[in-house]
Amino acid sequence: MPALALASPAPTLSAVQALQARIDEMQRTTLDSKLKPTHEALADLLPDGGLKEGAAYSVSPSSALVMALLAGPSAAGSWCGVVGMPEFGVEAAEAMGLDLDRLVLVPHPGDQWLTVTASIADALGVVVVKPGRAAGDAAVARLAGRLRDRGSTLLVVGAWPQTEAMISLTDSRWSGLGAGSGCLTSREVTVTVTSRRSPRPVSGRLLLPDPEQGIRRLDAPRAALGARGRSAADRAREVWREVG
Repeated sequence: MPALALASPAPTLSAVQALQARIDEMQRTTLDSKLKPTHEALADLLPDGGLKEGAAYSVSPSSALVMALLAGPSAAGSWCGVVGMPEFGVEAAEAMGLDLDRLVLVPHPGDQWLTVTASIADALGVVVVKPGRAAGDAAVARLAGRLRDRGSTLLVVGAWPQTEAMISLTDSRWSGLGAGSGCLTSREVTVTVTSRRSPRPVSGRLLLPDPEQGIRRLDAPRAALGARGRSAADRAREVWREVG
């Protein structure tokens, strides 16, 4: 593989951007075979267009967001597990596209949540966990090694050290209720992804769920962040500070 080099000791901004684009393209080519697909409404928000095998992600505390992230891997044939989330509804999950025949639920792991998570990560492609308490650095490192060895992906509800990205849900607005009557039919939200490898957060506006209990993107993929997007990202950071 040829070395990547800049033409001068003081490269121009365009040269740096061109080099970064080349590096990103090469990394994407390398990682394509090591990604789990996610729903098309979320794919362009993630750094690699999918969930990276062997990596961990922090997820905003939202069952709907967790289901949306699991929908793609489940539809592609991955077994998925959810640990420590008794509020996780199987009917809603099925409506969002999850295959219940390949879904493992451990709603009440108690103090053994980390042991349970590590154990099922040996067999399942994607594992979601809502930690019952803080984990020590050594335990986190052991779990990270296990994920890399098995190629499993971990979605942690809340803060988690050394994550590939933080995925937040903000600006939630329900529709369907009239003047004191009616039924909730859909919810419009902003999903913001903050990645270690991206210079700025990326946001998208979604219906989660839409009137058919599915997932729908409202804005154009990869839309540039304007003032509204930046404020959404700021609110996402506030959410993570509260969780952490």
